[in-house]
Amino acid sequence: MKKIEYPYQKIGFKDVKLTDSFWKPIVDRCINTTIPHVLRKCEKSRRLANFEIAGGLSKEKKSSKLPFDDSDVYKTLEGIAYSLFLKPDLRLENKLDDIIETIIAAQEDDGYLYTFRTMNPENPHFFSGKHRWENVSIFSHELYNVGHLYEAAIAYHLSTGKNSLLKVALKNAELINDTFGYGKIESPPGHQEIELALPRLYEVTGDRKYMDLAKFFLDIRGKTTRKGYKEYVSQSENKLPWLDSERFKYNQTHQLVINQKEAVGHAVRATYMYSAMADIGVFFNDEEYIKALDRIWEDVVSHKMSLTGGIGAKADGEAFDEAYILPNFYDRGNEIGVYNETCASIGNIFWNYRLYRIHGDTKYFDVLERILYNGLLSGISCKGDKFFYPNPLASTGDQFRRSWFEVPCCPSNLVRFIPQIQSYIYSYRKNTFYINIFLGSETRVEIEGVNVDIHQRSKYPMDGLIDFEINPEKIVQFTLSIRIPGWCQKKPIPSDLYRYINNQENVEVKAKLNGSTYEVKIDEKGYFRITRNWEKGDVIQLNIPMPINRVVSHPKVKENTGKIALERGPLVYCFESIDNPNVHKIGIDDDDKLIYEFNTHLAIQVPTIRLKPKAGSNIQRELIAIPYYAWANRGRSEMAVWVNH
Repeated sequence: MKKIEYPYQKIGFKDVKLTDSFWKPIVDRCINTTIPHVLRKCEKSRRLANFEIAGGLSKEKKSSKLPFDDSDVYKTLEGIAYSLFLKPDLRLENKLDDIIETIIAAQEDDGYLYTFRTMNPENPHFFSGKHRWENVSIFSHELYNVGHLYEAAIAYHLSTGKNSLLKVALKNAELINDTFGYGKIESPPGHQEIELALPRLYEVTGDRKYMDLAKFFLDIRGKTTRKGYKEYVSQSENKLPWLDSERFKYNQTHQLVINQKEAVGHAVRATYMYSAMADIGVFFNDEEYIKALDRIWEDVVSHKMSLTGGIGAKADGEAFDEAYILPNFYDRGNEIGVYNETCASIGNIFWNYRLYRIHGDTKYFDVLERILYNGLLSGISCKGDKFFYPNPLASTGDQFRRSWFEVPCCPSNLVRFIPQIQSYIYSYRKNTFYINIFLGSETRVEIEGVNVDIHQRSKYPMDGLIDFEINPEKIVQFTLSIRIPGWCQKKPIPSDLYRYINNQENVEVKAKLNGSTYEVKIDEKGYFRITRNWEKGDVIQLNIPMPINRVVSHPKVKENTGKIALERGPLVYCFESIDNPNVHKIGIDDDDKLIYEFNTHLAIQVPTIRLKPKAGSNIQRELIAIPYYAWANRGRSEMAVWVNH
């Protein structure tokens, strides 16, 4: 495979064995519970039937509801593909092969693959338009769907060596390349995704035309007026007013991508686009792309991110709002308040990871880790079979996890993301090996021509005691760089949007090398570096203290005026009414005692913070806070992250 030459190279999921006590059970649940659950839902909701009908394999007429439903099948297949590498399952693999046969049957002779047109070419869903590509810049999702097809095909090829689905993807990609481009159809995709998938096709095939096509789809944004847009909105009976507002900010076609300065519009579309811009910027060595991404990232982390790492704070349009507009409640009935879609958290991880690979700065992992343990993990239940689409930071009890949605993009996205979690742990550059997140795992990397096995042991995020055992085949000199999280350096995120107000003067990261104390110096990019001649059996022991931190927002976040939140390590905490009366009247004083413990008496096994009121307090009983990711796992409940201070 070819690589897009990022300065900081990744170590992929196939090269890392996950042993982590926190994340491995989540991955196992995804494989054993979530994937079968989502696959059954794809069958029951007629998503798989779409391909059977389009391919002439079924005479039934009943299909699923929406033209982008194909993408949920592709994302589920991608997750299955990764799971098969982690846990071979011949029965599941055979089922996947059967599904691929229906996809092959549904593909038209010239490579076109879009079941909602093929099933009913004379009268497709109005999202689709009467003719191919007519609404590609609006809401047809013709290119979005096949972008997910490409990623599923590549995953299955990498995991099993089979190329049946990859042939489908390449046949379609030939059609797209022949159809779109300067002097052909000059329309940007309405929902970014194919821009992310085409670089992956390049990596598999080595064919540069896929990179050129991805760049075209990015560069054409902001250049077209998109005929028929108002007519399309009128067809929707004004149920989608956000589509026609502010000159197409909704899907980031309001300006050339290199001229954009702030995050606007639909948050998933935006982060997928920003991720693709990173790939293209690196491949073409385009500084304007990278400068634009840096500007937009600063806007997000300084103005538009919830404490949980969630983005897309505006329910209307699932979009970024103006600076410092970060509500906590979500009103589903009226579609107002915060949204913080689970898919947006996944897109934000994609984006921050790529920025890290460009700049090598741990601040991107400070954001990524916050999302991972909070805004993303809240999207799936502790049992793995129920989900959140929006992820509010407060609830009156009207929010509950669902087993499926009419638009189930979040469950199928989690299915493909979770089995790849080990891809984010390690990276390397020349003779430096980087450890970026603390997950128990094993990997092998070649440094200076020598194979080096690295074994990480950790109970993170429960505690900050972490061991790294280094085993080179022979003595070799290299630099081991270990990220020191921003949360233990008095900085919850790399901006002034949130800050700690408790005294952390005595919080000191400590390390030992082979049992002897080793001074921890943190460089300008947030790494603790050790350069030495490494020998078999060398062990680094890291001790990162985890105080309970009190957090406040920037004064311009009016929603949180007079409010405080609690964190410990990477985890944001919340209060649920199941444990605490009058959640929205809770107040925390500076003198209240906060006690961390692993509470085995709750219906869910999670680390808790017990608040013991000071003498004379109006609070008559102790309060319990649980990790934000675990809320709404015990039935309906009021909830609050931010409480009175």
